[in-house]
Amino acid sequence: MSAKKHILILATGGTIASKQTGAGLAPSYSIDQIIPKASLLRTYYDLTMQDILSLDSSNIQIPEWQTIARAIYASRNDYDGIVVTHGTDTMAYTSSALSYMLTNLNLPVVLTGSQFPVDEPLSDAHDNLQTALAMAASGVPGVFLAFNRQVMLGTRAVKVRTLDFQAFESVNCPPIAKVNSSGLQFDEQVLQTIRYLRQQGGPMQLATELKAAAFLLKLTPAFNAALLDYLPALGYQAILLEAFGIGGINFLHKDLLQGLGKLIDAGFAVVVTSQCLYEQSSLRVYEVGRKLLDLGAIEAFDMSTEAAITKLYFALGQAEKKQITDPLRRLAFVKDYFSRNLAGEINLSKQPR
Repeated sequence: MSAKKHILILATGGTIASKQTGAGLAPSYSIDQIIPKASLLRTYYDLTMQDILSLDSSNIQIPEWQTIARAIYASRNDYDGIVVTHGTDTMAYTSSALSYMLTNLNLPVVLTGSQFPVDEPLSDAHDNLQTALAMAASGVPGVFLAFNRQVMLGTRAVKVRTLDFQAFESVNCPPIAKVNSSGLQFDEQVLQTIRYLRQQGGPMQLATELKAAAFLLKLTPAFNAALLDYLPALGYQAILLEAFGIGGINFLHKDLLQGLGKLIDAGFAVVVTSQCLYEQSSLRVYEVGRKLLDLGAIEAFDMSTEAAITKLYFALGQAEKKQITDPLRRLAFVKDYFSRNLAGEINLSKQPR
């Protein structure tokens, strides 16, 4: 009989650790209280548990991402895999951020949680923990999100439902693995992506520098472009623009193009994605999109909003780390980051030339 895989569970709070209080559900259980409620897990794995945060995931931001990333990095050589329990609301942002912060991982890191607290008899916590632990024991390196018997790349997971147990979907990329009666079944094409990315990298590195200087703007037909003039004064250096359809923006009545062009000329990074959840943006199809490209906008193509905004935070943080203070040089630096597939967040082979 083979030895049990040694798995570290890092707990950060979330619904999985919550119970009812007078003010509503709030994280209350430590990880050593959660695991006994799913005691069969110890039958198959050698588990070490550590509480590093106890937060509703709505409160998990860049400082908490840094705490989680450092804890993973510090334990990278001591375990076969790491599971991070986390609230569902911002789990996709955290999984994307960690994918950039922890490059060329040497072990699986799997985020999971639940839609229903662990002490409820119908909770999905047990099932999600089982899937996450199986992935953590798989030996496939990378950052993943496990939920509802599926495992997704950390940069492809998006929360799409508020109540259903199928809370997450892998957008524009198949799940790397699914659970069925044969166990954990991997998608070979996604595995090849993981292997290719590892071949391009060197030793594992930790890069915790992120800068929250990117503004997320969901375009509406009546958006007032005058708002753009205030962004630099508020400390912003970039915009992630959720455009219409395949990448359309308005330039009649209230000319958004003029305001965006002014920002780009000043070294502001303008990244354009689609408001549509599936498929990709392509600014070359329509006149309005081509006008954006001519201004110097950056395409996000098939990236999710979560993956794109955290990539912007990461790129801006790395530019600051390298002391790139000239806005135009910083813009070129960000463009370079968005031209590369760092962690499976973008399928460059499908982009138009």
